[in-house]
Amino acid sequence: MARPQGQSGPSLLGEDETELAPLAPASARSLVIEADGGSRGNPGPAAYGALVRDAESGDVLDEEGRVIGTTTNNVAEYSGLIAGLEMARAIDPGAALEVRMDSRLVIEQMAGRWKIKHPSMRPLALQARDLVPARVQWTWVPRERNKAADALVNKALDGTPVTRHG
Repeated sequence: MARPQGQSGPSLLGEDETELAPLAPASARSLVIEADGGSRGNPGPAAYGALVRDAESGDVLDEEGRVIGTTTNNVAEYSGLIAGLEMARAIDPGAALEVRMDSRLVIEQMAGRWKIKHPSMRPLALQARDLVPARVQWTWVPRERNKAADALVNKALDGTPVTRHG
C-alpha cells in the first residue's frame, strides 16, 4: 500500500488496503485539531466535539458539537476525529496537522502503532485515514488538556449542538 509522506508504521488494519486518493499540495500553514467523543452509558446517547485552531495564533477557525445517536464511546471518539479532519480539509487541504485527543486508542490506532481489532471501528478508521493529509502528528493529551472539545460534546448531549461554519 502506498502510504502518504510522513506516515510510517504498520497498516492500520493489519491487512491489504486500497490505494489512497492523491494528496493536496502542501501549504505552509499548520492547523491543530482537538477532538473528543463521549457516550452517557457505553453504549448510550453519544456525541462528538471537534475544533480546528490555527497553530500559530491559537484562534478557533471552526468547531462542531453534534449528537450521533446511541453508540459507544469509541465510535463517538472516531466521529470527532473525522469531523475535525473534514473541517481542517475545508480550511486548507494542504496544511500540516497536529491532532490532539484524549483517546489513546484512537491516537495509537491512527498512528499505526495499534491494530484495529473491533470490526465496528474499521470503517471509521478507514474514513479517517482517507482524510489525513501528508503531514500529520498524532498527540495524546490528558483529558484536562482537551476541555474545549469535551465542552462541545457536553453541549451537544445537553441539547445545544454547535454547527460548523464551513
